[in-house]
Parts: sequence; C-alpha cells; structure tokens
Amino acid sequence: MIAPVLPTYNRAAVGFVRGEGAWVFTADDEAYLDFGAGVAVTSCGHAHPHLVAALTEQARAIWHTSNLYQMPGQEKLARRLIDASFADTVFFTNSGAEALECAIKMARRHHWALGQPERHRLITFEGAFHGRTLATIAAGGQEKYLEGFGPRVDGFDQVAFGDLAAVERAISAATAGILIEPVQGEGGLRPCPPEFLRALRKLCDERGLLLVLDEVQSGVGRTGKLFAHEWAGITPDIMAIAKGIGGGFPLGACLATENAAKGMTAGTHGSTFGGNPLATAVGNAVLDVILAEGFLDGVRRKGLLLKQKLAALKDAHPEIIGAVRGEGLMLGLACTVPNTAVQAAALDQKLLIIGAGQNVVRLLPPLTISDADIDTAVARLDAACAALEQKKDEA
Repeated sequence: MIAPVLPTYNRAAVGFVRGEGAWVFTADDEAYLDFGAGVAVTSCGHAHPHLVAALTEQARAIWHTSNLYQMPGQEKLARRLIDASFADTVFFTNSGAEALECAIKMARRHHWALGQPERHRLITFEGAFHGRTLATIAAGGQEKYLEGFGPRVDGFDQVAFGDLAAVERAISAATAGILIEPVQGEGGLRPCPPEFLRALRKLCDERGLLLVLDEVQSGVGRTGKLFAHEWAGITPDIMAIAKGIGGGFPLGACLATENAAKGMTAGTHGSTFGGNPLATAVGNAVLDVILAEGFLDGVRRKGLLLKQKLAALKDAHPEIIGAVRGEGLMLGLACTVPNTAVQAAALDQKLLIIGAGQNVVRLLPPLTISDADIDTAVARLDAACAALEQKKDEA
C-alpha cells in the first residue's frame, strides 16, 4: 500500500517538531545538531527572532494578492538585491528550480528578441544539479534523475567540469549561453576555479553569449561572500538564487542585467505565488541579518575554523575521510567508505549532515552557527568516524 506522502524520498527514521538556532528537536525533546540546514536553506538558523517577527507582522497584515498588483515588500526586496549585486531587475519564484526555469527561458528569449531565435542552447557541465523540472534535469544531465521521464528536453550541451577547451568546442551558431554553478553542491562540493569562471566570462563576452549562474545553494552568504562568483571578481548576466534567501520560507529569484532581460516583456512569464508578501517579508529580514556589518566576515572566519578542524579530523581518520572540500560554510568531506555510512553514523551521534555526489557528505550549517556548535559538530563527527573504524576492525 502506498504511503500517504508520495515515497520519493529516502527519509531517515527521525522527525523534528521545533528548532532553535542550529538545533532541532524531536517530539520527545531529543536534540540534534543541524549541519545540513535543510540543504543550505535555514541560513539564519531555526526560529531566528528577527525572521519570526517579520513573518508574524506580515501575517497579521496581508498574506497574498497576486502579481497582478503592486507589492511594496517585493519591490523593496528587489531593490536591495539589485543594490547588492550586478543585477538591474529581479523575478521572484518559490524555489530554485523555478528560478532556473526563468533563467533558461530568459537566456533563450534574449536572443529571440535580437532576431536570433536559433540561439537557444545552453552549455552545461558534468556533475551539475539545477533542479527537478523536466528542463532542469535535462540541464543537469544526470541519468539517475532523467531515467523514466521520456525524451529529455532538448537545448543543453554538456561538457566536462572545468574543461575550457571542451566549452569552446561545444559553442555553435545555436548557443545562447553557458550555465554553471560556482560551487557544485549536489555534484560533490566542487568549487569552480576562479580562473575558469573568469575565462567563461571572457568567452561569453567575445562570442555574444550570456553567462548564467546557478547560485541556488552557493549564494546568499554561504561561501563568505554574498554570492560565490564574487570570489572570481566577475559578474554574470543572469543568476538564479533560492534556499538561503528565504531562511526556510519558500522563496527564489532570478536576477538579471537589463540587457539579458530585454526579451522578458509583459505576459512572457509569471508566477501565482512568487514573491508574495509573506515570502518577501522574510527575504527582507534575511538580508537584514546577512548584510549587517561584519556578518559575512564572520562567515568567512567560521568557515576557516571549521575547515581547519575538518582537516585535523581527516588526518585522524584517513580510513574514513579522504579530503576536505568547499568554501566558507559550504564544505564537504570526500569519504573513503560509503558516504551513506558516514551520514548514518553521524545521525547516531545526533548530528545531521547531507550526502552528495562523488561519495561526499556536505556540512552546511546555519550561517549564524557559533564556535561552540562547530566544536560540538566536529566532536560528533569524530565519534562517528571512530564508530565506523571499529565496525571495520570487527568485520
């Protein structure tokens, strides 16, 4: 008999009823340290007082009107994102996949508006993950997500991650742009080398292509910059964000330059719920926290602290951990045993971490994590590794 919730998730046998900061609690009040943050979503931690106050105040005012009317909170959030980034305009969505759909449509429509409708293809990269819609699984190109869903959506040409020559070979008269994650999250915490991002920007400028970035997981402070592409000193033409911008409330956005967005005129795209008053009230509250003076400096400091401690943990447990990857508070451990075993052992220690490709486990704590909670997490990982070593010895 099928479960009441469609069984598309391999859920752990534990659930949570409340959270506070970096901690979540079961109905029996067992505390777990959350180093997954809902897959890089709860950027300000659980039940952050400022976010709670913003949502509560908005809920008492008005929940929803639709994008047929002006929305002051949406306009405010758009302006703040523009002021803090490369963008001239913003379209709000409910998720990262929707933000990527908008980005893909925008890139195609840009060239159509220029009288070049044949330029509709995007170059993407092996190991990428861009969402679960038919278009975004085609962009990601991973067979495990494509299997069983019929012919894949056409329009994507995939090349090896980091291979500039392969990118150049893939460019044709039909190419509209290049789509890439500055840090591959689902793909195994693989940062894109800054020089490669700079080379892609140069290539796009030379060939009249659009550079489209997927910062759904890496954006909104996760790597210690507001957006991960800032480390390379470049700007995109179009960028998709989500996850951390809502702090746990469903919110995403597609940011673009005026030039890139020139084809997106009235009626070409829309969303019933995207950017509604509740969502943008929380988004504005998230920016209050993340754009506060010194906050991103703190993320960089804590990211370095955690990375150093994980490096020591790797040295202590070489039979379990092969490498430490990532930037800021977007870190991963390449495992020498199945990453599912490491994830389960951490759960036994009441530590939540998340699997990724290339046999990696991700550590994505709230950006508000304390040094004390970092110490606790590393101690629990240490215990998890020791338990796995003991099992190997007994086998």
